[in-house]
Amino acid sequence: MLYDKDIREPLFDYLEKQHKKIRIIEEKRMGRSRADVVMITENAFYGIEIKSDADTYTRLKRQVRDYDQFFDYNYIAVGSRHGLYVEKHVPSWWGIITVEQTRQDVDFYMLRNPKPNPKVNLKRKLSLLWRPELAHIQELNGLPKYKQKSKAFVAEKISEKVPEEILKIQMSEELFERDYNEISETIRKYKKKRR
Repeated sequence: MLYDKDIREPLFDYLEKQHKKIRIIEEKRMGRSRADVVMITENAFYGIEIKSDADTYTRLKRQVRDYDQFFDYNYIAVGSRHGLYVEKHVPSWWGIITVEQTRQDVDFYMLRNPKPNPKVNLKRKLSLLWRPELAHIQELNGLPKYKQKSKAFVAEKISEKVPEEILKIQMSEELFERDYNEISETIRKYKKKRR
């Protein structure tokens, strides 16, 4: 039986082989759910839900709704126990990766490639960025600073003013550059500049 911990690291290796450049973020809060994995590529965000052999589909309907608001593409990676039935539980645009235990390791099979998510909400996607990252996108595009405005207001303005294809690349670049070790200092500096 495959558990989540057996799938994660080998899955990351598999995804790195599929894409030129990626960044993996684990356990990211989005909506009322938590994305198991967010994969950033040069111009897209991918949400990845892992369902091990020990998991059920109990929360999947709500998770699918949340993933569909935030990510350009979505995958579900499932243990072999779910391989035959998973297609009934996710929309047709979701990619499906099946995971099987071998004698030495785990093996991955792309059952279905993901298609562009028709339900992604750009403002929701922008909410995954920190305020200093949004400020940098504002600066790159010559937008006003909106220092006293909310993060939601800033996301709205960015989504209105910056062409989506440019914005996708800029958002990915911000997450490629994100440094979790420096976040406290980054936010402190940002707040100081706002005053």
